[in-house]
This record gives sequence, C-alpha cells and structure tokens, in this order.
Amino acid sequence: MNNSLLTYQEATSQLTPDQKVGQLFMPAAFINDSEEEVQGLEHLIRTQHIGAICFFHSRASAATNFEGKKKVVYNENSYDRLKQLIDRYQKAAKIPLLIAIDAEWGLAMRIENTPQYPYAITLGAIQGNEDLIEQVGWQIGMDCLQAGIHWNLSPVADINNNPENPVIGYRSFGDHKEKVLSKANAYLKGMAKSGILNSIKHFPGHGDTATDSHLGLPVIDKSKQTLLQNELYPFKRLIDQGVDSVMVGHLSVPALDDSGNPATTSYPIITELLRNELGFEGVVISDALNMHAVSKNYPEKGTLEAAAFHAGMDMMCFSENPAEGISQILSSAAPEHIEASFKRIWALKEKAFSEKGKENNIEYQLSPLNKKLAKQSLTSYISNQDTFAQVREGHFLNLSVGNPYKNLFSQKIESAFDQKHVHLYPEILEDMKNLQDGDQKVVLALFPPAIKPKDNFGFSSEVLRLINEILSLKNTVAYLFGNPYVLDILDCTKASELIIVYQNFQEFQEIAFEHFIGNAETPGKLPVQLKTLQL
Repeated sequence: MNNSLLTYQEATSQLTPDQKVGQLFMPAAFINDSEEEVQGLEHLIRTQHIGAICFFHSRASAATNFEGKKKVVYNENSYDRLKQLIDRYQKAAKIPLLIAIDAEWGLAMRIENTPQYPYAITLGAIQGNEDLIEQVGWQIGMDCLQAGIHWNLSPVADINNNPENPVIGYRSFGDHKEKVLSKANAYLKGMAKSGILNSIKHFPGHGDTATDSHLGLPVIDKSKQTLLQNELYPFKRLIDQGVDSVMVGHLSVPALDDSGNPATTSYPIITELLRNELGFEGVVISDALNMHAVSKNYPEKGTLEAAAFHAGMDMMCFSENPAEGISQILSSAAPEHIEASFKRIWALKEKAFSEKGKENNIEYQLSPLNKKLAKQSLTSYISNQDTFAQVREGHFLNLSVGNPYKNLFSQKIESAFDQKHVHLYPEILEDMKNLQDGDQKVVLALFPPAIKPKDNFGFSSEVLRLINEILSLKNTVAYLFGNPYVLDILDCTKASELIIVYQNFQEFQEIAFEHFIGNAETPGKLPVQLKTLQL
C-alpha cells in the first residue's frame, strides 16, 4: 500500500481489522522530542497503523504537565521543526495521517514564532462585526494548512458561566449562550473557507466547573433541562448547522449519566445523547486521554481506550497506550461497531486530503486584522471621563506592573507626555511606595504575568497590595492588558478609570494609547460577569 489515500470502498475491503482500529488512534507528537522519542513514534505509526497524531509543544507543557511540574524549554525554530516532523511521520505511515493541533488562537498556542490571534474572550467582547471573527477563523485555518495540519481542534463552544473556572475561562467566547453560538459559528465559517477540519469542544459543556479536568474530574450538577437550555445549547445549534467533529470533555454529569463515569467513557452521554438525541453523525473525538480526570481510573493499559470506544468514541486523542487499546478493542468490539467508527474517520480523511474548496497561496497580513480586533474589543469597565483630563494635565506617575513582552504603551506615554516610565519590580516595592506618595495621579499599565488564574495570575501578594493601593487613588487610569478575570483578585471599587485591553500585542497597546489621548472609542463589552464587581 502506498501513501496515497484510498477511497472508502477500497479501504474497507483492503484493510484488516487491526488496521481499521489503528485508524481510530491519535497519539501525541511533541515538537521538542528527542531523536529517540521521534523514532519511537515513527515505529508506533508503522506497526499499529495509527490514523492521526496531535501536536503539542513539549512533554513538559502538554496536558497534565502544563501546571509547571516540568520546565518548558522554548525552541525558536519550532515551526520548522513542526514541518520536518510532519514530513517524517507521514513518510512512516502506510496510510496518510490526519495531523491535528489545538490552534484556538492560532499555531502560537503550541508553536513559537507563529501568528497569534486574540483569545476567545477578547473576540467575545466585540459587539457584532462577526465578519472579523470569520476572518480570524480563516487566517488560522490557512496558517494550519500551510504547516501541513488538517485538523484544528477548535473552537471552544463552552459557556464560561463560572468565574472560578481554572481551565476554560479566557478560552470561551463568554457566558451568554447566544453570543457563544454566534462567535463560534463565525469562527467555524472562516475555518470552513480555508478547508481546515474543526472540532467543537468540550461536550457536554465545561464552563460551569471550578475543577481542572487535567488534574481531577469536574462534576456538573444540573438538571438535563437546564443543560439543554444553556450548556448544550451552542453544541446542539452548531451540530444542526454541521461540524466535522465534537470533542467530549472529561466531565461527570449525573443528570445525564448517574454512574459516575466521565462523559469520555459514558454510553448515555456519547451514544444516547450526542448521537441519538442530538443527531450528530460526524466524528466524536476524546479530550486528551492522559488527563488525570480519566487516566487515573484506568491503571490497566488499554482499558481506558476500550471503555471510550464502547461508549461511542471514534478517535482516541492523546492515547498513551495505543497498542494495548487496539488489542482490547479488537477482542471485545463487534465488527459493525469498528466499521462504523472507521467509516466516519475515513470520511474526515477524504475531506482533508481533497483539494476542493481549499484556497492556497493567498497572501494576508496579521497586524491589520489584530488592529481591527483591538479597536472593536476595547472595553471601558469603570468610566469617569473627568479623570482623563485631570491625569493628562501636569505630572503623573507612568507606571507598569507585570511581565510584558514589550511595553510599547508606557513608552508611548513617556514620549508624548514627558513622564518617565517606571516599571514595578518586586525588589523595589518600598521605593515604589515612596514614589506613589508623591503622586496622586497615575497611569497604570497592568500586564499579568500569566493568563491562567493559578497563583493569582503570577502576581505576588505584595505586588497585589500595591496595585490595590494605587487603584484606590482619586485619579488613576488603569489599562489591563490580559485576562479580565484578573479583576476578580483586585479591589477595583475605588478605581477612577479602568479599561480592559485583553491582549498585550503591539496592536492592542497602540489602540490603548490612542484611547488614552482621546483618539479611540471603547465599543467592546465584557463578555463575562466578574464576581467582585458588578457594573
């Protein structure tokens, strides 16, 4: 058999049962693997007839390790390495592989020095202008295709209606079902124009949980009727409109399955609800099977993959035990069940390897799009127009806090107003307190060191106390270049003016400066409710 894709009729007659089951497995591939590890995956692809692989940056940053247990080594040549590895793994495969990646905000989610687009929460702040969201989906799709990737495992269709959520948060378009549906639909339309495959996630809805499924099993304790009206609403509507795949999350939902099984291994959730009740006929793919929410409950190799398959799963993402999983499925599954999943996977392959509808070799620029997105998402959270006039007159403290890649905003203010930029480091806290005493007017640029809420987004308790002291001043203009949930760990009740910029990209910093000098509006609206301050 050569490396060209057979038709389904040819494949179903020529492939053996173990080859067909191998097509249902998607082990992880890592950009920064050693040569020995790369050869190990090549051997797995050859011997187990693997159907797909999903790329991650490194073993230290993937799934259960992302909380910082291992040091992440950055690789400036990740993109070239990605393309090289795709070529090697495709050559190792007798049947062309589906190449997948999580590129929710672009390849930059996994790969250094690649185009980065705004997070979903930023896009959620944009009012209308769905054509911009569609353009994001299209450009991300084109970036994937040019790298050799067929399947972007996005968008997130979860409604983030729990401010305590440690894993979805900024990855969701917001906490309103209609707006999540509208944004996800526009993103999907853009991806479809590029020819890239999609996957809505994390079914049946990962938004209302305070547990990280990488580390433990979240429980969604709501009635089925409530779930259908809210969490399941975007999934049902998007399924009705047509999607390539649905990713099932590691969630316990007693109203849908009272056995305690996570959705990933739940027949009532996958087969009875998703397949039969909601009528989804495409590929059902698992969230990463190495995540502790499920993996710790299946110590025997292969049993998790078999349980997921028998529940109705088609593609086993991040399976760590493909050989054992294939063996268990072969020995326990009915041939017609294997054939049904194989047929769905093959249909995806036929779509992915077809050139029809793909727009190749089209030039576009990232920066102009990001600038449009910055203009439309800029959000006034606390507004007092008199503050701007008062702050801009005379001397003010031009202060930044956090960890910006490059702080253009404060530099522009220094240049335009002749107010020296001061960056707050933990080592100079006392000096900053003295400096603050001499200034009752402050322009504060907040750059949270981390996008995720763990450990207060990377802010120390001492720095948080000083930020709150500054926010309590009578004339403070603050710009937040990061996750708006940061405001839940700050005391904003006395802040004079607070603008949410969402991203620290150059284009977003430029628009923030334009706003400070009065040349930009704030048409955006915060797409989620914060717990500390309801305005």
